[in-house]
Order: sequence, then structure tokens, then C-alpha cells
Amino acid sequence: MSEQNITITLPDGSEREYKKGTTGLEVAESISSGLARVALSITVNGDIIDLDRPINEDATIAINTWDSEDGKYTFWHSSAHILAEAVQELYPEAKFGIGPPIETGFYYDIDFGEKNISQEDLGKIEQKFLEVARNKNNFERKDISKADALSFYKDNGNEYKVDLIEGLEDGSITFYTQGNFTDLCRGPHVPNTGIVKAIKLTSLAGAYWRGDNNSKQLTRIYGISFPKQKMLTEHLEMVEEAKKRDHRKLGKELGIYMIDKMVGSGLPIWLPKGTRLRRTLESFLRDEQFERGYQEVITPHIGNIELYKTSGHYPYYSDSQYDPIQVDDEEYMLKPMNCPHHHRIYSNDMRSYRDLPLRLAEFGTVYRYEQSGELSGLSRVRGFTQDDAHIYCMQEQLKQEIKHTIDLTNFVFDTFGMPVDIRLSFRDDNEEKYGGDIELWERAQKEIKEVADEMNLDYTIAPGEASFYGPKIDFIIRDAIGRKWQLGTVQVDYVMPERFDLTYVGSDNEKHRPVIIHRAPFGSMERFTSILIEHFAGNFPLWLSPEQVRVLPISDDQNDYAKKCVDAFKKIGVRVTLDERSEQIGGKIRDAETDKVPYMLIVGAKEQEAGTVSVRRHRKGDIGTFKFSDFLSTVENEIEKKSLPED
Repeated sequence: MSEQNITITLPDGSEREYKKGTTGLEVAESISSGLARVALSITVNGDIIDLDRPINEDATIAINTWDSEDGKYTFWHSSAHILAEAVQELYPEAKFGIGPPIETGFYYDIDFGEKNISQEDLGKIEQKFLEVARNKNNFERKDISKADALSFYKDNGNEYKVDLIEGLEDGSITFYTQGNFTDLCRGPHVPNTGIVKAIKLTSLAGAYWRGDNNSKQLTRIYGISFPKQKMLTEHLEMVEEAKKRDHRKLGKELGIYMIDKMVGSGLPIWLPKGTRLRRTLESFLRDEQFERGYQEVITPHIGNIELYKTSGHYPYYSDSQYDPIQVDDEEYMLKPMNCPHHHRIYSNDMRSYRDLPLRLAEFGTVYRYEQSGELSGLSRVRGFTQDDAHIYCMQEQLKQEIKHTIDLTNFVFDTFGMPVDIRLSFRDDNEEKYGGDIELWERAQKEIKEVADEMNLDYTIAPGEASFYGPKIDFIIRDAIGRKWQLGTVQVDYVMPERFDLTYVGSDNEKHRPVIIHRAPFGSMERFTSILIEHFAGNFPLWLSPEQVRVLPISDDQNDYAKKCVDAFKKIGVRVTLDERSEQIGGKIRDAETDKVPYMLIVGAKEQEAGTVSVRRHRKGDIGTFKFSDFLSTVENEIEKKSLPED
């Protein structure tokens, strides 16, 4: 290869040669003119950069479009700058703090001085945003010295940017300009403002500068933008649908859980219906794990701090852990992770190669500190239960065990009708973020990728998303309205066997290190349940519903027959209730519909005499009259099949 050429590796693993200094846009054009038209930025060796920046060395790249996470990141980053330009035109005295992209959209923290911005002002800012965007101004990047950068913002009287620049190294500072607006920024940005076609400023909030409540409170404007108006319309429709499905609302209405201030913020209490739902989920996974050779264990809710120092969870994750508890002359901690406890179980016996793979599973409760402002229903809590498992295996068993865990995880999400996107989360070049030997990391990443390729998985690679002790496979599910949630993980770990000195005696009678796979399909029972409630909008499939059947006698004369029906359901394990209230049958049906009970059995004199039941299905209405014994079998079969609700 010529010294003036570089090798570019594309996402599919193919390689192409280009001249040194080729830009991302030129690479996109060489692939197809269509790709070049929709390209927003390029990811080079894990870093997102502008399309017009040159690539000067061999690299693994991805051309980012709207359909990729990095593409949306770029798009929303640029949108934040357009918002700032619009605000600058409307409010020339405004001073700007930070304006990053976030998971869904972007925000900008702004000091409006004496001006009070209200929700009513957002429409005017949106119109100016679109006016500015239509100018199709390019985003122009400029390297600038620290002295010049400080001078620029001191002259403008912006103490926030001065504060940021003072913490930066000279030679690493860049400005971006589009139209009449210049901002301190490291990029990346889309080629020009005209790419942004639709905008909605969603809310206002107060935000202290740098999160310090002793600093001035700025106005945070949240927004979301799209390359087409149709996309914004669809998004706003989805937002409205999401409000209807909000698990905090439905969780209360359906009696799933409660949060009690006297018990503590972020510590959910599972109510009877929620407990039945959770136990059903646990039984589903527990039974499947048993079939696949897992052994269940139970570990304490606290542990000696030395355990977590050995694992590295303390101090790696010290910010998210509760302070140690003094017990006699020792320090204990609320358990932040289950894995160190499982490693000690492994160490409890001398292990032989004949014992491996050893698969230990636990529904283990852990505790993490979350700031009060970040708590949200079941999705963000301070105490939660993980469906943790750790597989201890020999090197030659590793790939097959990874495949088994992937099969299990896919089986779980298929059961709930949740499509899965797969991400391989690898390490980046920041060595301080990770523990262990770099060679073992590279080996683990190679093995994970080989498994993904052998199983023909459709995946993306995300450098920098690994945990501190190993690369992982992340399962990102899509719910019924298209939202994405990261849930299950499968992680390969060469670090903990070293930290805990885990060994087994091989067939050569010598000691060897096992490899560990960390695995959790649900992730956390709390968060998964919150997603499940919203995925099904509370209309759970029959097998999962906390109350599967409700029997509704028309009058007291049918109570005895209704009780016999209830008893028959109970004998086969169906979760059934009897509504014996002296209410009109119409009221009983409305209440059952509100409670989202899958089957309502109406029994009157005619049904009692014939040994039948008149059946209503939630959201469908009357589905006919059946011989009771036949309907009993129908319900039993539907539960056994774990059928999903029909639309």
C-alpha cells in the first residue's frame, strides 16, 4: 500500500483503500450518491466527526444517517446550535451555557438576564428556529487558541463559556460558526442548517450552572427536531400514546405498586396484583433456567466492604453506592452488585473441569444511590432486583455458553413480542475506565464478535460502552410504539477470575482460570415491569395478567354456580376472582374492563341451568357462550402457550 493511501474498514468488515486526507463525505460518495445525500456525520474509530474532516490514518468507520444513533446525536447537536442562534436573534442579551444532544432531542441552558421566558414564548422561538434553519448555513469549524477563546467570550460578557474554557487545554479548543452564531464546541455537526426541517420545543426547566445550587439558575429549553415534518407529527402522536401508557399512571390504576414517602423515595412496594405479576415473570424465567442447567442461589442484602474492594465495584462505582455501615470493627455496604457474592460461592469448593460450566442464578436485590430528581416510578429506583446469573466455564466452553445465553435472552424477548437490536459494547482507548489485562480484553471482544457472526446476528459495535471488567452484548428492545430500551446483557469477564483468584483443576491436574459470563435478560425486575406495563398498555397477555378471569353472577341466585366455576379455575392454577357485589351486571362488566381483566364470565339463570358461561374478552366484548368445561380447557391452553394479545 502506498504511504499516501489509508485502509478504511466499513461496518460490514470490508476494506477499501483511499488517499490519505479523504473526507467522510468522499467516502460516502464512493459508496453511493444516495448515501452521500443523507449522510450527517462519520464515526471514525469510535469518534463522531464532521463529514468534511479529513481521515489521515487507517480507520474503522461508519457513515451516520438519521437511522443511526450517532446520526441522531449529530443532528440534535446541530439543532441545539440552531436553537441558540434563534434565541440570539430574538434576545440579543442572552448568554449561553451548554447545549448538548440527549437521548431524545437536545437542550440548551441559557441566561436570559432579567427576561422571564415562559411556555408561551416557545412558539415564537420555534418560528425563528425554522427561519434560521432555512438559511442553509454551513457549520464551519475553527481551531482557536485558549487565549483567543477567552478573549472572545470575555468581550461578550459570557462568564459561562469562560468558565468552560478555563478548564480546557490549549490546542484542544474549537469554535463552530453557522450564520451569525459562534459557539465553543468540539463538534460534530451536520453539513448545514437546512437539513433540520421540523422542530418542537417541548418544555422549560431551571438548571443550576454546572449543577451547583450555589450558582445562578439558568433556563433550560428542551427540544426535539427531525429531517421531515412527517417524522415530527408521528413523534408527537407517539408522545401522546406514551402518556396513555405511562406505567406510573397505569401502575397506580391497576394496583401494581406504590411509592411511600415514609418508606423512602425510590423504594417501590409491590402491591398484591403487582406481586402476582412479578412472581409470574420470575417463575417464567426460573423454569426456563432450570431447563437450561442453572442452579439458583440466594445471597445477603449487605456485604463486607472488602468484598467490593476486591471486585473493584468500590471505588469504581462509589458515586452510586451508599455510604458504608459500621458494624463492630468492620464496614459493610448495601449490596450494589450480586456478582461478587456469586464469585465467593464459586470459591466455596474446589472446582474440577468436570464441574464446569457452573451456572449460578439469583433474583438478587441491590441498592444504588440515585438523585431524587432522577427517580421515576419503577424505571429509576434505589432498590431493585436483578435476574442475575454467572456462568463459570473453561475457555473451550466459552463460545458455546455465550450462544446459550443469547438463545435464552432472545427467547425471553420473543415471548413478549419485543423485537431486539443487538449492540456489541467494547472498550475504547481510555485505559483508566477499565480493569484487567488488555490482551484478555481483546480476546474477549474477538470471541464475542465471532459468536455474533456465527449466529448471523445483526449488530452494531459501540466502542466505550463496555463495563469496567469486560465487553458485553447489549439487547435493545423495541416496544409496541417503537421506543427503544436497553435491557438484557451478556458479558464476558476475564478480570474477576483474577481478582478473586478463581481456579479449577483441569484434566491435566493443573490449576486454571475459569472465564465468567455475566447474564441478565430482564436486567431489573422493576425496570422491566415498567416497560412491560407500557408495552402492553396494561393489557397483559392472559398468562401474565395478575387477574386472568373474573366471574360475574347476574344475581345472587347464581353465586353458588359462580363459586363452582371459580373453584374449578383455581384447581388448574388460574388467577380468578368472583364479583359477588349486589351491583347491576353492566356495572360489574365496566369495572372488569377498567381493571383490564382478560376474561369476564357472565353467569345467569340460563348459564347455570345449561352448565355454560357467557364470555366477554377485554377490549373485544362478547365472544359467545361456551360449555364451562370446554372454556376451562381453552383458558388452560392459552396460558400454556403464552399467547400474545391480539390487536
